[in-house]
Formats: sequence, C-alpha cells, structure tokens
Amino acid sequence: MTDGTPAIDATEQADQPEQDVRYDYDLVVIGSGPGGQKAAIAAAKLGHRVAVVERRHMMGGVSVNTGTIPSKTLREAVMYLTGMAQRDMYGASYRVKSDITVEDLFARTQHVIGREIEVIRAQLLRNHVDILTGTGSFVDAHTIGVLDEDGVRRTQVTARFVVIATGSKPHRPDTVQFDERTVVDSDGVLALERVPNSMVVVGAGIIGIEYASMFAALGTRVTVIDKRPTMLEMCDPEVVESLKFHLRDLSVSFRLGEEVAGVDSNTHGTVTRLASGKKIAADTVMYSAGRQGQTASLDLEAAGLSADKRGRIDVDGEYRTSVPHVFAVGDVIGFPALAATSMDQGRLAAYHAFDEPARELASVQPIGIYTIPEISYCGRTEDELTSSSIPYEVGIARYRELARGQIVGDSYGMLKLLVNTDTRELLGVHIFGTQATDLVHIGQAIMACGGTVDYLVDTVLNYPTLSEAYKVAALDATNKIRQVARFSS
Repeated sequence: MTDGTPAIDATEQADQPEQDVRYDYDLVVIGSGPGGQKAAIAAAKLGHRVAVVERRHMMGGVSVNTGTIPSKTLREAVMYLTGMAQRDMYGASYRVKSDITVEDLFARTQHVIGREIEVIRAQLLRNHVDILTGTGSFVDAHTIGVLDEDGVRRTQVTARFVVIATGSKPHRPDTVQFDERTVVDSDGVLALERVPNSMVVVGAGIIGIEYASMFAALGTRVTVIDKRPTMLEMCDPEVVESLKFHLRDLSVSFRLGEEVAGVDSNTHGTVTRLASGKKIAADTVMYSAGRQGQTASLDLEAAGLSADKRGRIDVDGEYRTSVPHVFAVGDVIGFPALAATSMDQGRLAAYHAFDEPARELASVQPIGIYTIPEISYCGRTEDELTSSSIPYEVGIARYRELARGQIVGDSYGMLKLLVNTDTRELLGVHIFGTQATDLVHIGQAIMACGGTVDYLVDTVLNYPTLSEAYKVAALDATNKIRQVARFSS
C-alpha cells in the first residue's frame, strides 16, 4: 500500500506480462454490500490478497444500512407491535401497543443493523480481508484511490482485479424538492420523526408497495400513485389483486395510470399535484420511483469504463466489464438488483477472475416481496405460459383450508402451482400470505431439479404446516388433469 503516486506506473504494467506484475492486492472490491462481501470472501478463501474499500458509516453497504435489512426489520416491528398477524383471532382492534412511535419501530432496526455490521466486519477480518476506509475511485485501470470524508485522497492501492459493488441509491427526479422532512425518498423514510397520519407513495414497484403496506398497517392513510396502469406488474395478476384487496381493507387508495406533475410542501404538510389536475394532501410524500447506480464518484473514465444514464455498468455472463480485469456485480449492473442474487454474482465474479471452476446460477430464481402480507414466486406466470402456448393446469391451496393457517390466524393466504399438463412438470409457484418468502423455496428446489407435480402428491409433509399447501395444490392440479384425461378417453 502506498501514498502519493501509484505503486506501479500504468505504462510499466502494460509492458509486462500480468503474472510478472506485483500488485498491492490480487483483488480490490469497491463496496461492502452483499455482492462485495461475497466477492471478497470467495477470493480470500482461494488464498488471494484482498481488500474492500468502504465508507466509514456504510459497512455492509446499502443493503444493511438503508435498504434490505432496515426495511425488513421495520416490517417485523410493524407486524409485532400492531398485532396484525393475530387480528383474525383476537379482533380487528387488537394491538400489542396502542400508541406506536418511531422510537419503538427503529429501536429494533438499529439493533439489527448494528449486529449485522459486526458480523460482516468479523467475517472480512476472519478471512484476512483488509478494510480500507473511505470512498474508492479509479486512478487508472489497476489503481484505486481511497478518499476520506473530506474528499482528500488518503491512500491508493493497485490491484490485479477489481470488483465494483457500489450498489444503488433512490432515483430523485429534478422536478421534486426533497426536504428530508415531509418529502423523502425510500432512504429518508427511515429517518422520519413521527409516524405520519397520511402519506403519498409515488411508485407502485416493490419498494413503494412494501412501505405502503407497512405504514397502512400502522394506521397511516396511504395513497399510492404510479403512471403505470398496474402495480407489481411482474407478479401473478391474481396475487396482485389479492394484495390490492387487502391493502384497500387497510384504507390504502390507488391512483394508477396517473403521473405526478409536482409536489408542494410547507409547515402544514404536502400537496401532490397530478397531471390530470387532481391534488392530494398528505403529511408526507415518499418517492420510490426507481433507483440509480452509485457510479458517479468512481471516475470510471480513468479505467476506460462508462455507465448508462441510470448509473448502471454493462457486464457479460461472467460479470466482466469491457475492461477484462474489472468486474461489476449487484445493483450497479441492474436487474434483478436483489441482495440474494448479488451475493452469488459476487462469488461467481471472484471465481471467474481467478479462473476457478464455477457453475452458473440456476435459471429458477425466487422473487420475495415483503409486503404485508408477503408475496413470493418463481418460474413462469399464467400470462407467459398462455402467450407461449404451453398447456398448463392451475392448482390452488388456500390457507384458510389448512389447519396451520387457522392456527397462525391467516385466512387470506394462498399458494398457486402451475403444472404442465403434458409433462406434469412444475412451471411456476406463486404464494401470497404468511411465510411466502420461505415457502417458495420448496417449489424452487423441485423446479430446479426438473421435478413433477407427482413428487408433491407422493410425498408426506409435516402436519400441521403451511408447507402442506403444496400437497393440497398438487392434488388440486392433478385432479383437474385427471378429469380432462377421462373426458378425452
């Protein structure tokens, strides 16, 4: 590690075979989020010298500090303190705490964030990964400068390989004035001083609907606005309708197919103006209309790289950028931009960098949406199968028909299986309700192995469990297939 000039002159690097060049590190990872962590640890496990560059207050990246971990912990606090899961048993007025404050909600969040940061730091140090505190940027294609909080270059290091894992941040339209008090983005919502009586959520994607459902459960009157005609358009329409019905029951209003013209705010609150002429008053406005890759401070041009207008970097199937020794993983490369997929992208990027044998990720990957109630799915949707002219049958299990559903007080949950009527393969699993994000992995495993619906029919599952929904749905689907076969014969 050196200060001042680069440890190795860039022209000198170009004149020597790469294996003869002595770098400070074999791999430098910029960013310590899920993708960065796994890339660093994978390379360290292979015996290489590794460093991670991260800002002092952002160990664990966006995922731990402002994204996945705090939002899911907040959801858990909301579920517990409002008694939402028990209202079917004890009545709609049941609450663990009648007057829920932000201090109640965020005490648990801060505790979990603190523990996660400790775990991540310990994992990196246990694997002998150096942590370089500051903001990383390219000096040249093999040299990374580390800036302190004042923007002064504190040190710089050279690396044989670089992994960019800087994550993303909420996209902020130029037309909206964010005051961090009444008009906030999805990061700023975690710093609200009180639970608002009313809220406008701009954006009906995953983040927007997750927060809309949380605040609605707290008793906030929520209005969701999106210029698209549907919310969560990637999900099964029947599941989306079930969620929409549930949210409407919590007094959520929807203004879909509407565009925001502007937001006015003062000491009394906010007024959101729509292009159609409508005006919606609320205490708080939360913008969650997309995210932007955090590449502005990387000086990508110095490494011969560039990003698109949303700050995303193009990579190939090995997560390699247009500069062969530089890789990028996670949100900064775009879809699917999930913590779970980012972890494996980081691991695979490290393997590809050091020519380690690596299998590609299985094509069947789950999507988890932590609304109240949860949604999770993997595989194909009915619309996709219909447009592809693939014959299929639907098997449905409703939680209210399961003993475990009655025990946990979930009368609205459902599990849907899509089964190929010719091959009997599972083509899709769509779940709405308690533990959906855990249950989906059963269907995922069967689909990834090319399993059929008969596996579920012929397998004994614990009783009473929510997993039993798979058996019920499988029997439903096979009974329908049998009826058609009998008619045809």
